[in-house]
Amino acid sequence: MGESGGIKKGLAEILELPKDIILDLPKIIMIGNLQIYVENHKGILEYTDNRIRINTKSGILCIMGKNLMLKNIVIEEIIIVGEINQVEFID
Repeated sequence: MGESGGIKKGLAEILELPKDIILDLPKIIMIGNLQIYVENHKGILEYTDNRIRINTKSGILCIMGKNLMLKNIVIEEIIIVGEINQVEFID
């Protein structure tokens, strides 16, 4: 992360600021295994009905399941619906 990353992380902790905003990290919210919300993404790399790969500052977020569908996509956020079986980060 480098020196500036360490400074930003320390500043976020001292000021109790959300790390996802200060460090530009993805914020991921799951509702059961039916919906996943990804904020601070860097684009979609792959989109099929059983796998969606999203680029983030923390690596590639891979979502696997059945009948996956992009419900909403805007510059900063994505909402995916379907039967979510697995979520993982790949370097």
